[in-house]
Order: sequence, then structure tokens, then C-alpha cells
Amino acid sequence: MKLWLMLFATLAMTACSSFDTAYEKEVEYEYVEPDVYPVLSAVGYAPISVQQGADYNAKSLRAMKASKLEAYRELAEQVYGQRLQGKATVADMVVVDDGIKSKVDGLIRGARVVRSYPVGDNYATEMELDMERVYQITRSVNKPRRIKDVHYY
Repeated sequence: MKLWLMLFATLAMTACSSFDTAYEKEVEYEYVEPDVYPVLSAVGYAPISVQQGADYNAKSLRAMKASKLEAYRELAEQVYGQRLQGKATVADMVVVDDGIKSKVDGLIRGARVVRSYPVGDNYATEMELDMERVYQITRSVNKPRRIKDVHYY
């Protein structure tokens, strides 16, 4: 009886263990650096006269800020793309309503203002995004990697 109990206990302990060693491995990664780093550029424009403000200087400052945000939006569009959503309504075989919405969503790090200047009644801001700088910033936050070696046990 004792022998059967020991045999059953041994069988019960090993029944849940895996005999397949393909799942038991250690993966070693190495870091990958791109060969070429592009430099993206964007220009944002904003009208001065329609900005809220008491005088021309206050309106210029608001237009400066708005043009910078527009340039950031353009950089985000280049990096992440633009999400488009279209809608068309048809009634009696005639298009009643047709519309499209666009959305840009992203995080831009490392961009720099190249130049900011007035152009007539508008304010323009030129920005530049060096992807090598972005790579260095991103690598300091979360390091990119690839499989270097796999050890099976």
C-alpha cells in the first residue's frame, strides 16, 4: 500500500511538469542602430490680426505660439501619419451629406525652432526634427533591441 501511495504521489507531482524543453530558453538581445537618420522639417503659419489681444504685440505673441503649435502638428503628421475618417450619407440615390475628419496624434521630442518670423499679416515658424537626436532621447528612455542569441535548457 505504501508503495502505491508513493507511486501515486510521484505521478501526481510530475503530471503537471513539461517534458518539452523548447519552452525553456533564455533570449539574449543586442542593440540596433539605424544606418541613416533623416531630418524632418515643418513650417507652421498663424494669422496675427484675428488673434485675441489688446494690441499688436499681444496678438503677435499669440500668433507666434499658434504657428509653433501648427509646426509641431505638421511634424507629428510626418512621424505618425494622419488618421482620416470619412462619412457619406445617401438618400434616394443622391449624396446628402459627405464629410471627412482628420486627426493627428503623437508625441514629438527633440524638435527645435529653426526660425520664427512675420510674413505680412501671418506669423511663420520653421521647425526641424533630427531623428538622430530623437533616437538618442528614445534610447535613453527605452532601449531598442534585437535577438542576439538563444540558449535552450
